[in-house]
Amino acid sequence: MLTVELASAGARLDRWLSDRLTELSRARLQTLIRGGLVRVDGAVVKAAHRLRGGEGIEIEVPPAVEEELAPEPVALSVVYEDDHVLVVDKPAGMVVHPGAGRALGTLAAAILAHAPGTAGVGGRRRPGIVHRLDKDTSGLLVVAKTAKAYDALVTQLAARTVTRRYLAVVHGRVRADQGVVDAPIGRHPTARVKMAVRPAGRGKRAVTRYRVLERFSDFTLVEVRLETGRTHQIRVHLASLGHPVVGDDVYGRSRSVPVPGLDGYALHAAALGFIHPVFRKVIECSAPLPARMERLLSHLRHIPSLAASRPARPLG
Repeated sequence: MLTVELASAGARLDRWLSDRLTELSRARLQTLIRGGLVRVDGAVVKAAHRLRGGEGIEIEVPPAVEEELAPEPVALSVVYEDDHVLVVDKPAGMVVHPGAGRALGTLAAAILAHAPGTAGVGGRRRPGIVHRLDKDTSGLLVVAKTAKAYDALVTQLAARTVTRRYLAVVHGRVRADQGVVDAPIGRHPTARVKMAVRPAGRGKRAVTRYRVLERFSDFTLVEVRLETGRTHQIRVHLASLGHPVVGDDVYGRSRSVPVPGLDGYALHAAALGFIHPVFRKVIECSAPLPARMERLLSHLRHIPSLAASRPARPLG
């Protein structure tokens, strides 16, 4: 049961719900409302119903019906593998698991073909996958090959003991040598395919640490470490500083890419560390910068810099 605040008087029902139930799209909520699965003070109303404040809202969300995932023999860049876990270096352009408009060529299908025993681990359409990367982000992902490994890795992610280090090239010269962005992230209030920094209570806590590695005339290479793992977290937080990731036209307002052929975001998950779920030893993996980002950096290094780069202290 949700209670409408008095301050929300006059808001449309579907918009009010989408601001609070960020895991559901507005289209999905409208479908539930049309199906009579949303009741305001016990009554079925339309999506455009205007709230007066103080009402009680009940919503019933039927469980999604998962389709079976078919394995696809797509080549994987395997960084580490044993009988319990698998670490892969995902290329930019590959979707992690099937979704709207993308059913084939996913990492999930490739994993299922590479390690058939992952079927059913964590879900039928996301075999063993405990975290994800955006389609246009490259780099390291850990996959659980057994239910025991899956539960252990999910627990580590929740406890924030999995270390993740990214490298990103961003627009503009980042002034501070290092910094922390501690700002809630939630669904964008109007553009439902986007996330955004939201006021307290309207998003989930998100913490991103960064430090400058190299400055160019109009760009900066930064190292980023995640303390939380929200959707689009790095892209949203860096854009909130005025330094969107190069190649990201969702949060970068269609800024031009300084070199052709980037084919994705200038964002790479370069290092990953976790406690092995069975052997209890630290597993640390790294993945070199892909050629697309090496080309970008080579291009930027030939542009005269306005000032020399300054070394930053390591992130704490």
